[in-house]
Amino acid sequence: MDLILWRHAEAEEPGEGQGDLERALTPRGEKQAARVAAWLDRQLVDGTRVLCSPARRCEQTALALGRKYKVRDELAPDATVEDVLEAAQWPAARHPVLIVGHQPVLGETIARLLNVDGGSCALRKGAVWWLRTRERDGHEQTVVWAVQSPESL
Repeated sequence: MDLILWRHAEAEEPGEGQGDLERALTPRGEKQAARVAAWLDRQLVDGTRVLCSPARRCEQTALALGRKYKVRDELAPDATVEDVLEAAQWPAARHPVLIVGHQPVLGETIARLLNVDGGSCALRKGAVWWLRTRERDGHEQTVVWAVQSPESL
C-alpha cells in the first residue's frame, strides 16, 4: 500500500476572532501547494483516494491537486496517529491514499511507521512524504518512496 502524507502549505496566522479551522493559505502557501500538486499529479495513479482535514488551509492545499477529495473530520488538527491510520485503512487499503493534514500528527505517523526514535519527524509546510509497504524475507516493511518539499520543485 502507498500512503502519501501531505502537510498543508503555509497559512495565515490566526486573526482575532478567527478559529483555527478558518485559517487560509497565504499567497506563498498557494504557490507551495501548486508546485507540490503538479508533482503529485504526475506521480499518483488513478484511483488514489484523497482524504483531507476539514481545515480551510488543508482544503485549499487539496484543491491545488485538481482531484476529488473527501473531507474527514477525524483528520482535524487534533487528530491522532490512530485516526490517520484508520482513515487510510493502513496497511490494507487496495489503492494508494493521500492524506492532507497537519503537524505534529503527520510526523508522528511517519515516525510510528518507520520506527523512528523520538516519536516524530519534522515536515516542512507544503511537504509530502510517500511511504510504501513491502514484504521482505516474510516480514512487512515500510519504506520511504519519496519526500518532496515545495522549495525543491
